[in-house]
Order: sequence, then structure tokens, then C-alpha cells
Amino acid sequence: MNWSESIKAFKSYLLLERGLSENTLENYVFDVQKLIAYLEKHNIKFGPTKVDSDQLLQFIYETAKEVKPSSQSRLLSGLRSFFDFLITEGLRDNNPVTLVEPPKIGTTLPVTLSVSEVEELINSFVGEEPMSIRNRCILEMLYSCGLRVSELVNLRCSDLFFKEGLVKVIGKGDKERFVPIGRIGQETVNQYLSVRVEGKKGHSDVLFLNNRRTKLTRNMIFVIVKKAAALAGIQKKIGPHSLRHSFATHLVENGADISSVQQMLGHSSITTTERYLHMSNKHLQQTINQFHPRS
Repeated sequence: MNWSESIKAFKSYLLLERGLSENTLENYVFDVQKLIAYLEKHNIKFGPTKVDSDQLLQFIYETAKEVKPSSQSRLLSGLRSFFDFLITEGLRDNNPVTLVEPPKIGTTLPVTLSVSEVEELINSFVGEEPMSIRNRCILEMLYSCGLRVSELVNLRCSDLFFKEGLVKVIGKGDKERFVPIGRIGQETVNQYLSVRVEGKKGHSDVLFLNNRRTKLTRNMIFVIVKKAAALAGIQKKIGPHSLRHSFATHLVENGADISSVQQMLGHSSITTTERYLHMSNKHLQQTINQFHPRS
């Protein structure tokens, strides 16, 4: 089996047997394609059944010069899944990734915005033209509901249940959850709906549309957030996920219980959500240092 055939079979396995979302599937395949590109660059003729840990070590060593340890770790995870698949199919009897030591990853807290910075970001798109209203709505939804980018671009008009104060979200692994949306969020969405044009065939129910009346891409959301940060004069290096982090951090700082935040974020494990407790504790420590007479 050559690389092309193995990737095609791997994609089918991830989609049909593991039920992974399209985004996760593409990430796994991209990891394998990076390895293939490295082998071709160095004229290494080994196929997927012959690659060993020596080639993988050299590949990871070269990759380490360009990406952070967390990205290296995720890359190894994707390759591990690929070679496990080949073992399952009887095409290999070992997984070369098991002999590669994963990089040490320090605990890094995500970049968050203050409440005032969030306000400045959302209000950076001024005016009442449809695109400005849409962009404000996108930023508001990222923050008010703590959405991932993939969840935002896949929102549909039929997912809005404002009478109940809820939005239906399809998260990782196509898991469905309902997220509360407050008064300001609802008002912002309703304002956008009042100027939203009808989407093209196949996109009529998609909430956020581009100028061509089709679904926005993930990359476009990054562009919108970056532009908003520049307009607002925010110096922090942020992206769409920063608004999700801010959503969770502000909830915890104001007393929300961690299990409720976990449910709203769609985390399968409570440990993923618990990092926001550390961020909240850091905030409390800063408050003590700033305001307590004996600090």
C-alpha cells in the first residue's frame, strides 16, 4: 500500500468507524501529509509500512525548529493514530511513534481579554451597514456563547431558540449541546437578522454569510477578529479562541461553578475546564497584591 492509498483508507476509517468531525479528520490527515513532505524533501523512498522510528525522529527534530512543543505533541498524536490504523489493518506489526519521546509541554494559560477589552473589540466595527452589523454579531456570539470557530460558522438560523434563551451548537465529534444566550446576545443577533440577505441554495439556513451569500470560512473569522483587534488598539496576540477563553474566565471569576462552565464549553473532561480555575486564582492573587494593605 502506497501513501496515497493509505491516506484514503485512513480517512474512511476516521470518518466511518471513529465518527470524527471533518475538521479533526483533516488535521489527522495533514499530520501524515507533513511526514510525507519531509520524506520526499529528503528523497527517502520508504512507504507507510516501512517507515521506522529513525525517520520519525529526524522528522520531529526538523519540525521542532519551527513549531512549539504542544504542536509537536499533537503531530505525534496524529501519526500515532495513523500507524495504529495500519496495525489494525494488518499492514504493520509495530508503531514507530512509540519509540519517539514526546516533547515536554509546560502549562501555558491562554490569552484572555478584560471585560472592557471585549467591549472595545465588539464595538470596533462602527456603523449600520450590514457587514459591520454582521461582524459585531460574530464577535458577540463568540464571547456571549463561548463558541469554537467551527461551531460559529456552522450555526444555522434554525439553531436559535430565543424563546427559551438557548442556541443549539454542534461541537467536536458532532456532539450536540444547548448554550444559553443572554439579552445582549439576542439583541445583537436580531439586529443582524434584520439586515441578513437570503443565502444561496444550500446556504439558506446558514446564519453567518459572506458577500457571496454562502457560509463563512474559518479563516474569515480569524481575519475579522484580527481586524477588530487592530481597530480597537488591542496589543495582545489574540484570535477567535481568545473570546471563548474570556467567556469561561469571566464566568469563573464571577462565581460560576466549573461543571456548568464545562457543559457550556462542551468539554468532555472536567480537567480541560479546570485551567480556568487557575486563571481565576491568578486574578484573585493580583487583586490581593494590588489592594490588600499587607500584600
